[in-house]
Amino acid sequence: MSFDAVVHAQAIEIDRLSLEMCAAAGSGHPTSAASIGHLVTVLMFNTMRWDTNHPEYPTSDRLVLSEGHACPAVYAACAKLGVAYGKDPAKRKKLKVEDLKNLRTAASELEGHPNPMEGFPFFDAATGSLGQGLSVAAGIAHAAKLDGLDKRVYCIVGDGEAREGQIAEALDFIVDQKLRNCLTIFNCNEYGQADRVSIQQSPDVLRAKLEATGFEALVIDGHSPTQIKKAFDAFIDAQNKSGKPIAIVAKTVKGWGSPSIQGGGWHGKPPTGEALKRAITELESRRVELTSALSSSDQFTIQPPADAPAPKPAGEIPTLAEAMRRQDMFTVYQSGVLATRRAYGIALRELCKANPNIVALDADVSNSTFSEMVRKDPTISSRFVECKIAEQHMISAAVGFSAAGKIPFCSTFAKFLTRAYDQIEMAIYSGANLKIVGSHAGITLAADGPSQMSLPDVAWFRSFSTMKDHRGNPGCYVLQPSDAHAAYALTQVMAEYEGCCYMRTLRPESEFIYSDKHVFNLGGLEVLNEGRDILICASGYMVGEANKAMEALDKAGISATVVDLYSLPFDQEALLDLISSNGGLVLTVEDNFGGGIGSAVADAILDAGDGFRLHQLHVKRIPKSARSPEELLDMCGISAAFIQKAAMSMLQVV
Repeated sequence: MSFDAVVHAQAIEIDRLSLEMCAAAGSGHPTSAASIGHLVTVLMFNTMRWDTNHPEYPTSDRLVLSEGHACPAVYAACAKLGVAYGKDPAKRKKLKVEDLKNLRTAASELEGHPNPMEGFPFFDAATGSLGQGLSVAAGIAHAAKLDGLDKRVYCIVGDGEAREGQIAEALDFIVDQKLRNCLTIFNCNEYGQADRVSIQQSPDVLRAKLEATGFEALVIDGHSPTQIKKAFDAFIDAQNKSGKPIAIVAKTVKGWGSPSIQGGGWHGKPPTGEALKRAITELESRRVELTSALSSSDQFTIQPPADAPAPKPAGEIPTLAEAMRRQDMFTVYQSGVLATRRAYGIALRELCKANPNIVALDADVSNSTFSEMVRKDPTISSRFVECKIAEQHMISAAVGFSAAGKIPFCSTFAKFLTRAYDQIEMAIYSGANLKIVGSHAGITLAADGPSQMSLPDVAWFRSFSTMKDHRGNPGCYVLQPSDAHAAYALTQVMAEYEGCCYMRTLRPESEFIYSDKHVFNLGGLEVLNEGRDILICASGYMVGEANKAMEALDKAGISATVVDLYSLPFDQEALLDLISSNGGLVLTVEDNFGGGIGSAVADAILDAGDGFRLHQLHVKRIPKSARSPEELLDMCGISAAFIQKAAMSMLQVV
């Protein structure tokens, strides 16, 4: 058989299986799957270098399906190839055609949209929230470039999905970083969910946009095996040459091969009964027209990936004092005052020097987040990745770096991370080993005003600390260091932990509370002063205010315990014991909107069922610009004076 006939036969088989598995599930997107059937066939059966027994092998070529709802096509191809799947790597089995009927069932690894953490390691990330996959692919490609691996990354993007702004962010990044090992494939089947796509996402306009961005755009018939292979070969030939990166604009048909389910009205609606029989009969007619033989994966040859290089061990990290001494900053250290954001930058630099898998991503604010310490060090500057003002892309690219075995640290203003909340959520679902650091958090930012502050962030990230991820750990740890030693140590703790962490750092300078000898742990808390009358829980900058309030209360004859709740979640049993030993009274203080540590303490009290009394101090109004953190703390009612007043009120002291 000719190459065209073999591909047509296999693609038609994939389309048929997509129809049948979605019909069995009662939901799914077989028409979208049919539009990429030929692309998937040429990629997975011919072009990609990979191992079906170890689909996530480090040097394997990768396929990122940004158009995640079209995953039945990939599942069908994997079933024909007998690709290994299963959550436990030691107990994986080969996917069979009969397994496809379990699509979307509760016990199945075949999710409605791709997710490697549910037991399908062919995928690198959870996709389906559209617009994110190309950034993931770019991250994988960039990691391969850092490691010197001859690895190619293919990403299929829907034409309607191309409307997402993050797609433009990713395309710019691919050109900026010269990632010629990443191939963007636009699947132009002309239809979205409700209607036809905009003319702005038509093949001609997409080609013009790509060329204006700096790509060589190849427009092909996405159902012509010869044209598809020729385009892929052109990408491979150009991979290691100078010049523009290549992108493909593939003209396809949604529901290809079955005219009765083409056009509008079939998105996410699989045909069943007589409609299914008719669609399959139409496919069979196409088979007869295009090939005279049944498909067989044996007629293809898949090239294996190269052997993976040996991992490089990580080295030791010096203390903060020693790190600052080496950087001619010891005089600053001796002052006993240092902003947590700067301590983070020092820690990130030392981590990059000690661990070759650490990468630092920033979104054009590295001189404020202090991740520039990595960029400015010539020995590690290659592992600084500038994403420019594209926070959504930065997070999804970090998911790609994580999938490639890296430990990505993403730095930007905490406020700007709100633009990427969807991407962070998908990263957590993907099981990404993601470290997020938001600087300039809280009202202590002062003069810049609320547009630059981050106030709902603790509550949002904290919501993930209340659930378990696929590894059985909190979905995200929320860390709020109160001084430079805590920030330096917690940055290292994040790097050692496999999973998502969010750390808040601050603009203003903070006095040292701890020393290099102190140990910090995820889920920990620190008792700074032991009293008997009332417990004051604070985090971040507010720990210093709580200490001031404690001293004022002591002069008034009130003995207060002060706890640094630097981690969410925290040790509930230890905290409840402290509340009990302080008369059952607890006061929480935080420089953010509600839903943070106060709500976490309230949940712990509720779970315990004891007769404790809680009062929460947090930001309860929209702040404005002021000249100093102190003015903002007074404006929002959370300064040391307000803490003292609230404590005395709880104790009914006049």
